[in-house]
Amino acid sequence: MEAEPVPFARPFFGREEEEAVIRVLRSGWLTTGKETLAFEEEFADFLAGYAAPANSAAPALPPQKPFCLAVNSATSGLHLALAALGAGRGDLVLVPSYTFVSTAETALYLGAEPVFVDSAPGSFHMDPDALEETLTRLAAGLPAYGKRGKDFGPRGKAAAVIPVHFGGLPCPMKPILETARRFGIAVIEDAAHSFPSRTGEGCAGTLGDMGVFSFYATKTITTGEGGMVVCRDGEKAERVRTLRSHGIDRAVWNRYTDAKASWYYEVTEQGYKYNLPDILGAVGRVQLSRAETLLAMREAAARRYDEAFASEEALIIPPTGPGDARHLYPLRLDTGKLSVSRDVFIEKLRERGIGASVHFIPLHSMPYYRKRQNLQEDDFPQAMKSYRAEISLPLWPGMTEAMTERIVRMVKALIREYNK
Repeated sequence: MEAEPVPFARPFFGREEEEAVIRVLRSGWLTTGKETLAFEEEFADFLAGYAAPANSAAPALPPQKPFCLAVNSATSGLHLALAALGAGRGDLVLVPSYTFVSTAETALYLGAEPVFVDSAPGSFHMDPDALEETLTRLAAGLPAYGKRGKDFGPRGKAAAVIPVHFGGLPCPMKPILETARRFGIAVIEDAAHSFPSRTGEGCAGTLGDMGVFSFYATKTITTGEGGMVVCRDGEKAERVRTLRSHGIDRAVWNRYTDAKASWYYEVTEQGYKYNLPDILGAVGRVQLSRAETLLAMREAAARRYDEAFASEEALIIPPTGPGDARHLYPLRLDTGKLSVSRDVFIEKLRERGIGASVHFIPLHSMPYYRKRQNLQEDDFPQAMKSYRAEISLPLWPGMTEAMTERIVRMVKALIREYNK
């Protein structure tokens, strides 16, 4: 009989996470408190001390401890980062089309408008050249996409760019940062996939004005739901801290536990309910202590895939570096060499018990954004090309060698079966 199905993702928990949850339950304090505050501090220490890989071409910069603010999701974190940078009604936020919807929708929360940027050829990342072209059009007062006339697309002031470190593979930050500085706009890194990715300049997520990490159930470390906003600027960090808790000037933990505890507080601006509870913070602390081990597990499985697929002409394996987080394993199918589409290929894998997926469906092709911005699929050809070829294989800590061998065997069998 064939083995049990291999799910696309599965979290790695042990007794330590269970004990952490029980500790919080028994403490009598369940909302944001000392566990989450400790998680923030430990996460900041980790980022500051996480050196560049030994074989990196660029030397690591001296570590600088960032401010870290825990939130209930990376989506919340992106919203708060944009708010802290002052993005608002009429502003434009440049985002890759090739990303999850939260990267774009958080601009809409503030009355701003997302402007899509195509992927670099053969890449899952924002194209720095396309970013510069779009910003140049906007600076000249032209429509953002420059294709369908005077009234097409959003127009206004570019306030920020949000590059995405897709799949744990750091995007080309140097040209993006240079372009953003030249046009006077802020950079928020969508680092939802990238913990703990290292570059020669520092950790992905710490290179721009702000960065946002995710602790969703499929991520390298997880709290089930949750995220972390990271920045170097103390004033922006303080604003995020206030905004995440209703715009109140004093945290609940401080109001109830300080030596000068008081019921009195003030609402200093419109805020949100985005804080991370202590139960999740406690789980995050344990997961953070396992980060190196969890990453090594992912790397081992990814290496087995790399070695097995390197000689397959119908497959393009992801280009990776020594410090990448390996959140996803995004294969590209050369469908020109196969007699079936990518979608059918995935269904055949699922019929054989392999939980494959796709990352991502480009946002400009989604009904909401097509209608809102009068877009067509061919407006961003590189994003569509990557999307139509991409297939994400299972990659999670705890995968056995037998599991990866089975997946490899199934993928190769389908290639032989449907080879033209």
